[in-house]
Amino acid sequence: MTEPQPARPTETSYVSPIDAGIDELWDRRGELSPADTDAAKAVTAAVDLLDAGVARAASADPGTTDVIVDERAKRAILLSFKLLGMTESAAGEFRYHDRMPLKRRFDGVRVVPGAIARWGAYLAPGVVLMPSFINIGGYVDQGTMVDTWATVGSCAQIGKRVHLSGGVGIGGVLEPPSAVPVVIEDDALIGSRCMIIEGARVGPGAVVGAGVILSRSMPVIDAETGAELGRGRIPPWSVAVSGTRLKKFGGGAFGLPCVLVIKRLAEGERHDKAQLNDILRGHGLAV
Repeated sequence: MTEPQPARPTETSYVSPIDAGIDELWDRRGELSPADTDAAKAVTAAVDLLDAGVARAASADPGTTDVIVDERAKRAILLSFKLLGMTESAAGEFRYHDRMPLKRRFDGVRVVPGAIARWGAYLAPGVVLMPSFINIGGYVDQGTMVDTWATVGSCAQIGKRVHLSGGVGIGGVLEPPSAVPVVIEDDALIGSRCMIIEGARVGPGAVVGAGVILSRSMPVIDAETGAELGRGRIPPWSVAVSGTRLKKFGGGAFGLPCVLVIKRLAEGERHDKAQLNDILRGHGLAV
């Protein structure tokens, strides 16, 4: 039997592959418990689709700044915490006690000892996990490296050929089901110790310098013109670093955090790390 293949939804055609019965269970979630075995089976089947990459919690629309959220997928995850009982599991000498088992499906994925991925996270062939953590609902696409101590939060969406450098924190979101997860698009490079949170988005090919904090409300500013490019989204094929801008208050003028775009890259330009370090070193930063 041929296994279903992951599909990337579009804004106009997307229909959740998860059974609509999840919506009915969600409507009466207050009365459900682990004793409801049929409901637990339905939720398990839905999370299995996430685990296999057939369903996903969200997807970026490459033609717009929109992110399409599959609320049914997120409802299934939330219901799993209510319907699945606590169980003990083990990985070597390590012991766990949780409602969520560890992921068992690693087709074509390199998993270095110390890496943890929960059931319900999808890892495409060619992904490399250094000692790191991938939460339920996370989606990591082909050829991406999740480096040491990096975290991919619940329902976060990571594109192809992305590098999440050491200590990067990609925030997760489950509630409400309509909340937009973090999206890192193809070919992005996220520098060490960055925090990308609260539904922020990094465009394809973007390079984010070490230590940047990007939330959905964070202003992103063109360093050459001073123009605000938007909030919570780093443009495609750009190099971005942490910055501050002055704002006057009753008690004086204070520097508030922002993200500065300091260089534009040609679309499709590969990231030469030595060249990038030269660019960032001029601003006292590194990748």
